Amino acid sequence: PCRRPESTGITMKQHLGALALLVADYDQAIAWYTRVMNFELVEDTRLDEEKRWVVLAPRGSTETRLLLARASNEEQRASIGHQAGGRVFLLLNTDDFWRDYERMKAAGCTFCEEPREEAYGTVVVFQDLYGNKWDLLQRK
Repeated sequence: PCRRPESTGITMKQHLGALALLVADYDQAIAWYTRVMNFELVEDTRLDEEKRWVVLAPRGSTETRLLLARASNEEQRASIGHQAGGRVFLLLNTDDFWRDYERMKAAGCTFCEEPREEAYGTVVVFQDLYGNKWDLLQRK
């Protein structure tokens, strides 16, 4: 059983370093995320004959990264594009919604709806190349 550790009085800072995203093909995914979403390729290191350590990040991002994980069996391949069961999986925050929306639209991104204004900001749902749903969001 998990036990709650005793407080040490030490202040900790944590963040999500990377989120693993199942993909069918490393190079296809790199091309899509760098071209359509304008992400930068942070690292692409071959680990063995089949596996690579591929990390992408939104431009200007300093903490959270996207780790591309090529599916290696049938169960993983069946989950490509469905990692959140059809719900929005990832939220991409931006400082200029309309700039990014127009650029992504011109690059061929599939949007699931028209942009809308919500109490928390301007948002639109889009799909990546595998069908995972994302929010493009500029918070108020």
